[in-house]
Amino acid sequence: MSTIIAGHFEQQSDVDQVKVALVQAGFAEDQISAFYLNPPGQHNLYPVGGDRDESPGAEKSESGAAGGLTAGGVIGIAAGIASAPFLGPVGIATGALVGAHVGGLVGTLSNMKDAEETLPQRKSGMMLAVSTPGADQESHAIDLLRAQGAASIERATGSIVNGNWEDFNPLTLPALI
Repeated sequence: MSTIIAGHFEQQSDVDQVKVALVQAGFAEDQISAFYLNPPGQHNLYPVGGDRDESPGAEKSESGAAGGLTAGGVIGIAAGIASAPFLGPVGIATGALVGAHVGGLVGTLSNMKDAEETLPQRKSGMMLAVSTPGADQESHAIDLLRAQGAASIERATGSIVNGNWEDFNPLTLPALI
């Protein structure tokens, strides 16, 4: 395992230019990996597609749904009882069903994580990564990526073999520099 410096670029042509600059600076070509990073949720880590077994934003939605169902059902029954003189027993049943449905929906949505609470993810686009055997090379790689216009630069540990970042995991949080 070695330190890997990776940059995010908008265009394939930018990646090609940076790769040439890195090779000219003395980095081994087989220690440079360039690839397209799919948008979050589209990395196909599961046979049926997707990245995760469950959505991280919906971790507490089940408990929210249960609480919402109960509260909504009770409120719905109360509303149904109040409307019983006008609608009869159908009002009670309808009130309970509608209340439980609306309560379950509200409970589920209220317990989902807001966008500002979610952890940062890598944006889709072209990535270029280079294995750096020492601190001097690491600093030089960072300077080169910055000079070439990398949108973001991150540090990771891993293995690049024959131009392939073998242990890259798109779900890990990037250690931005």
